[in-house]
Amino acid sequence: MASKERILRLKDETRTNILAASIAIVKEEGWQALSMRKIADKIEYTAPIIYEYFSNKDAILNELTREGFVKLAKLMEIAISEHSDPAKQLEAMWLAYWNFAFAEKELYQVMYGVEMNCCAMANTCSDTQITMNMLWDKIEEIIPAEKRTEEYVDTKYYTFWSVVHGLISINMTRKSTSDELNKQVLKDAITGIISSMR
Repeated sequence: MASKERILRLKDETRTNILAASIAIVKEEGWQALSMRKIADKIEYTAPIIYEYFSNKDAILNELTREGFVKLAKLMEIAISEHSDPAKQLEAMWLAYWNFAFAEKELYQVMYGVEMNCCAMANTCSDTQITMNMLWDKIEEIIPAEKRTEEYVDTKYYTFWSVVHGLISINMTRKSTSDELNKQVLKDAITGIISSMR
């Protein structure tokens, strides 16, 4: 039994190492440089070993996308727990989203296709829907009952997402303004949209 557990642990470690090596390569050289051979070289394995864990590079991108959404959801849960007012919770969730985008830049890029092709899995895995559902539910909670239709909630969600993701994308592709100005624009936009919902 102990040897089976050890083998499973080694497999998990190798899988984790493959994903960590992928992110390290991207941080050093960009997404265009990522290849199965480079990953194998980085962890000092042969390329065929990598294929035992992931069928191709897209499978690695899919897993990184999934992991990114799981991490982002955890950060949003923390943001919610720090406030009792739903409007403050929603603001904190979007700020956590913003902070995640720059703290985990490479994951954010693969999750949303910033400076690369978007991951095909993005709309098919339940983990990728977690953050959208969390935000959607919080928006729905804030909107007064007389305004609360699915179409209205959806419109507000996409208004938020367009502004926040747009500002992130602009800053990732060409940094032209200060962090202070960006945070002020972000906060103004978030509070303005929240005010319009009430």
